[in-house]
Amino acid sequence: MAEEVEQEPGVAAPERLGTPGARLRAAREAQGLSIQDVATRTRIAQRQLEAIERDDYAALPGIPYAVGFARAYARAIDVDEVGIAADVRNAVHNSDLGANRYEAFEPADPARVPSRMLAWTAAAIVVVLVAGFAIWRTQVMTPPTTDEIAAQQTAPTPAAAKPAAGAPVAPVVQTVVFTANDDVWLRIYDEAGERLKDGLMKKGDSFTLPANARNPMILTGRPQALTVTVGGKAIAPLGPPDRTISDVPVNAEALLARAAPAPQAGATPATPAAASAPVVQAPMPAAGN
Repeated sequence: MAEEVEQEPGVAAPERLGTPGARLRAAREAQGLSIQDVATRTRIAQRQLEAIERDDYAALPGIPYAVGFARAYARAIDVDEVGIAADVRNAVHNSDLGANRYEAFEPADPARVPSRMLAWTAAAIVVVLVAGFAIWRTQVMTPPTTDEIAAQQTAPTPAAAKPAAGAPVAPVVQTVVFTANDDVWLRIYDEAGERLKDGLMKKGDSFTLPANARNPMILTGRPQALTVTVGGKAIAPLGPPDRTISDVPVNAEALLARAAPAPQAGATPATPAAASAPVVQAPMPAAGN
């Protein structure tokens, strides 16, 4: 009987050229490559490649890494990577390592396996997102309390809000409008001499004084041909008929200070009805006088 050679558990003899590791080593040596050359091509640590050549899968992090490293090794030296991966998978699953350390996933390439730092960062992001969603859901699903409902019902609306005492109130801008009731030439200018309106206004034309006009004044020879209103209120004529007026203020304050237009000629003011005088009967003369 041939003498049996003792081996360490989980380590296959490198002389068995039928094993995946032995085939990979033979192919590498046939190409004149060193184990460091393969490590450079695959970006796999040299000690892990040496473990694959020894078929020492217990020295690797796990089954997926054993299969993935062997596949990358085979691809780097132009060996059938599918066959190598299948042989490594069968060898691992038939060993004690496969029974005790089975893992369900298999990386396609060990160079693509994420680092531990990246995995921890992704886990932290997931935890933060889950916590944020839980807080948001709690706030949305929690019904308002009785006090909160009462406060919302009694709170004044913005429209009903009143200005604080002592707060300045913006003045109401009164619109000044000049309307020609007959053809009339005029010039309206401000305190700096800038002409706001200059020229002939035909009957029916109108001009609205700019709200930002500074101390506006008027020059015209026919003031009776203009109808002036402030905020829709009629103003008395700016001067006597067919008499030239100049430097007459026409801002809203000055015009409102003028007297209201006189009533039209022929209008009779209403008077209270005269009281009926009592009728006094004279005494009748005596008969025979």
